Amino acid sequence: MKSKATLKQIAKELHVSVSTVSKALNDSPEISEQTKIKVQEYAKLKNYKPNVIGLNLKNRKTKTIGVIIPNILNPFFAKVFTGIEKVADEKGYNLITCISNESIEKEIHALEMLSNGTIDGFVLSISEEAQKLQEFGHFKNIINEGTPIVMFDRISDEVDCDKVIVDDFNSALHATEHLIKLGCKKIALFSSIDNLSVGKLRAEGYFKALEDNNIKVDQSLIIRTDTAEDFDAKAPKLLESHKIDGIFALDEHTSVSAIKMGLKNNYKIPEELCIIGFADGVWSRRLTPSLSTVSQHGPEIGEAAAKLLIARLEDNSDEEPQTYKTEEVKTELRQRESTRKL
Repeated sequence: MKSKATLKQIAKELHVSVSTVSKALNDSPEISEQTKIKVQEYAKLKNYKPNVIGLNLKNRKTKTIGVIIPNILNPFFAKVFTGIEKVADEKGYNLITCISNESIEKEIHALEMLSNGTIDGFVLSISEEAQKLQEFGHFKNIINEGTPIVMFDRISDEVDCDKVIVDDFNSALHATEHLIKLGCKKIALFSSIDNLSVGKLRAEGYFKALEDNNIKVDQSLIIRTDTAEDFDAKAPKLLESHKIDGIFALDEHTSVSAIKMGLKNNYKIPEELCIIGFADGVWSRRLTPSLSTVSQHGPEIGEAAAKLLIARLEDNSDEEPQTYKTEEVKTELRQRESTRKL
């Protein structure tokens, strides 16, 4: 049995756009007779079968949004999802959710599976693997085929689409400055997300705060890894061999580890060691001592992303050139027991 060709494959083979193939197969007057014959004959040869649901997507709305989340175990993404769900429900949209599990292959599969007429648009955060490889062509292809995408948190400047971000750089800058105001001079930096855009921005904020306060960067107090496992292998040595008075942790895993390792090394928290972490989980309140955090307001990010997508889906104007929005949701420093009061 011959495998069925797709619009994308036909377009690639004939060196034309997906839009040209679609119009040629639908006998559009915009396409020359010669191109129509070429496309139609090639489609027949390759056993192309049109996706009925996918035809005229502009006119046939499914009222369904595809959501692609990199990691369902991360409380931040769970909170973002609640915001997306709230707005979708209010506006009468259904959701289909996929988990990329930080894999570019699963991310591509989810995009291709759902963009074939199943959904009207996507709300998503980029997988760790795609960011590490700097591979974003799969998002551009989907957008070029007419399916809008709104990215949140982990984004790419290479992809032209609507985005919702938190100000990771300034949030980290202010958190580090807060530790400096508390009197901390030897502040360790913990990160297990150094391959992610957000991890890099947060680290830059930390360095800027040190620079602004004339504190020399001590590389021996910095652990930046791409995985929790690498971090766990390196971190204990730092606390055993250096006396520190502050820790700024850039993600959920390193935030919890900071409290555990501080206690294990007999630091009195917050009297001798102040800790701030980037975290949105319930456990940050339940730890002993409870963790001071940079809260990212996950539900608000989800709401903003869903509103941007639905506004684009329901905008019937064909304005050119296309303009995209980037909305910024402010973070909040929540002080708990792991930092002293100013």
